[in-house]
Amino acid sequence: MASRPDPTRRTVVTAVGAAGLAAALAACGSDDDPADEASEKEEGGGAVLATTADIPVGGGKIFKDEGVVVTQPTKGQFKAFSHLCTHKQCPVTSVEGGTINCPCHGSKFDINDGSVKQKPAPKPLSAKEITVEGDSIKLA
Repeated sequence: MASRPDPTRRTVVTAVGAAGLAAALAACGSDDDPADEASEKEEGGGAVLATTADIPVGGGKIFKDEGVVVTQPTKGQFKAFSHLCTHKQCPVTSVEGGTINCPCHGSKFDINDGSVKQKPAPKPLSAKEITVEGDSIKLA
């Protein structure tokens, strides 16, 4: 009686990888996620980050997942900047006292223009584009 050859390691790894990829693609292709539908229905730019009431005057709010800090230096004036410090690319963690603050090495950035208020950061935070429509703030 002839025996069948055992599968090679490469064959097993390929089969397992293909099955995992198929499962991941099937999950990603679902149209049943209401959050996805809400994002797709947004008009005029990206999804809504916040309402204007969410951003304190003289302060700001960090949106880590979107990689942005939104500030309101004066009432009705909204600005946005990258959430990564220009010194070592650490994410900033607070907006207090008129500055956007990095916990890694103490850098501070002005909420008006992202300029360096306290080193070691070598340059300002990069500006991000946002739009304010009514009371909604969106990434542009």
